[in-house]
Amino acid sequence: MQNFKIALIGNPNCGKSSLFNQLTGLRQKVGNFHGVTVDKKSGVANLTDDIKVNFVDFPGTYSFYPTSIDERIVVGTFARPEALADSWKEGEQYDSILYVADITQLEKHLLLFSQIRELGIPMVLALNMSDVAKESGLEMDVDLIAKKLNIPVVQVSGRTGEGVDGLKKELVNVVLGKSEFSQNQLKYNFSKDEKAIAHELQVEFGLSTEYQAWLWAQHYEWLPFLTAAQRIRIKTIVTPEFDGLKYQVRETMQRFEKFGPIVRQTLVKTKTGEETFSDKVDRVVTHRFMGPVLFFGLMMIIFQAIFSWSGYPMDLIEAGFGKLDAGVKALLDESMFRDLLTDGILAGLGGVLIFIPQIAILFFLISILEESGYMARAVYLFDNSMRRFGLNGRSIVALVSGGACAIPAIMSTRTISNWKERLITIMVTPLISCSARLPVYAVLVGFVVAADQYFGVFNMQGLVFMGLYLLGIVAALGAGWVFNKILKTEETSYLMLEMPVYRMPMIRNVLLNVYEKTKTFVIEAGKVIFVISIVLWLMASFAPGDGMKLAEQQATTIALDKKLGVAATENLIAAKKIEASYAGHLGKFIEPVIRPLGFDWKIGIALITSFAAREVFVGTMATIYSIGSDAEETSVIDRMATEVNPDTGELIYNRATSLSLLIFYVFAMQCMSTLAVVKRETKSWKWAMIQFVFMTALAYLGSLFTYQILS
Repeated sequence: MQNFKIALIGNPNCGKSSLFNQLTGLRQKVGNFHGVTVDKKSGVANLTDDIKVNFVDFPGTYSFYPTSIDERIVVGTFARPEALADSWKEGEQYDSILYVADITQLEKHLLLFSQIRELGIPMVLALNMSDVAKESGLEMDVDLIAKKLNIPVVQVSGRTGEGVDGLKKELVNVVLGKSEFSQNQLKYNFSKDEKAIAHELQVEFGLSTEYQAWLWAQHYEWLPFLTAAQRIRIKTIVTPEFDGLKYQVRETMQRFEKFGPIVRQTLVKTKTGEETFSDKVDRVVTHRFMGPVLFFGLMMIIFQAIFSWSGYPMDLIEAGFGKLDAGVKALLDESMFRDLLTDGILAGLGGVLIFIPQIAILFFLISILEESGYMARAVYLFDNSMRRFGLNGRSIVALVSGGACAIPAIMSTRTISNWKERLITIMVTPLISCSARLPVYAVLVGFVVAADQYFGVFNMQGLVFMGLYLLGIVAALGAGWVFNKILKTEETSYLMLEMPVYRMPMIRNVLLNVYEKTKTFVIEAGKVIFVISIVLWLMASFAPGDGMKLAEQQATTIALDKKLGVAATENLIAAKKIEASYAGHLGKFIEPVIRPLGFDWKIGIALITSFAAREVFVGTMATIYSIGSDAEETSVIDRMATEVNPDTGELIYNRATSLSLLIFYVFAMQCMSTLAVVKRETKSWKWAMIQFVFMTALAYLGSLFTYQILS
């Protein structure tokens, strides 16, 4: 079996990810590019019985003159000289490049293609979206453009799979060195000054091509693999008079002059003067007034769907864990190990896994919006509005993605070139309610509004649920406005965006995305829950000195005095034991601080543990309330619903406390992973700590105000 590595490169919205899914299916994994936090999606495909290829899907890039961190990845990877190959991370060299271009936007997409051709790496050009081209009346002479460009060209559809088999054959020929195309017809003609600089750099640093040396001249200040000494030497070669922007414009214009005529010769439009379907839809979707109404209408439908579609599968998961718990208790004799397994691990994991349906539905609906081309319109639609709050149109992608998870949402801000707007987006994105808050909301909303309450045709729980999301959005915009007034920068901001045509979402891509994101959520949350559940069980099962024994004696005495039944006695003993445990001591320690918010020491334990991940709150409560004789007969929600204050006899989770706790989780930075990503993206703990302090203060004050007013 021969192994090869191929890079997938193309402009944003070229359908590259769809083609990647066609080639690799489920044989995918997500990592990071070497030395940076940018996601690297890779997948394996067998082109023949004895040729296996690892495809790496690079971020969408417009040219070798990047305006964002994501775009720098392509330049930083392929500007590396062959002389430094030994210092690369193993596996960072590529045998070939598969360049993906949208055939309906071909002229725009050939700029980066012509630049990559200069590097001398074997390439195949995939003209994607052939199905859309046919609908639009576009016809491509594939043989002619292949001849004009001197490169293998294949017309494909990442959506339908058309042409993928032919693409695989061409890739086999290229990696085996059997391709007949080699001479570059789009070679850049350097000016005298440019050639002198590029040639000197090529000779001095042993670079493979003059164009690779030219990339060093343009980007030496940030190329990650250059040493300080190399940067100083390059600076002396390019001279102070080096006008990078002027040279970039010259190169871009010359390249368009070369490949523009080729596109016009080979791509013929048979339908003319007709308004496209996308144009008709955009009259409504991007309308000044109708656009925002449609956007918020879609958001309302999404939140309603999360509740209405998820009930049955959630009940099945809950019933399954109930049977599993009963089965384990029937199979194993009573022991500390059995208690750890049932009251610790299973209780904690079951409290989180029950919410997989809601999380999957959220990812499913957001993926459909992205696949259809709607999200690009949302970016355009809200650009002017976002700027009033120190953000820009691309920030809406991060804010909407934050509804799934703040971590990839923060990483998506690399497409924002303006430092100030990117920083503000990073700082406010965690205020958007993410999928990890879903379990908390789903449990507590039921204590605020009854399930059978409706406002017209809308379920009140769904409306409260959406209200929590809207509250987070308002807080994010408000915080952005404040940061915009505080932070100062001289950078100018602009939005460069290509509107993709509307198309039916490809279910294969949507389901792959849902599978990947849900799996990541379960695995990452599961690891945290597993550890914390064990620690919690240990803290709840042991106490300093003879605390457990004394607590049991005290509870027994009280039960005899009050003549309680067997079940009530066992529950009282369990309650006194957990209060005397290490977990109880920890909760009691912070109780004076959180008491004005309506929280008791048990909620305090959950607040501390859920800093590891917000969804741990439910797992913590499940673990705490599983300590009791009838824990296996009731769910954590039922146990919380009947929990009473031993001093007042009132319900703990009344409307005031529950809404106070919801407000706290709307605003609080309850996620260590998000803080870590903020540190990595800003390259400073300063901004991460500022974010943690202002969000915690906002959460405390909001919760305090809510509880004091309602109580």
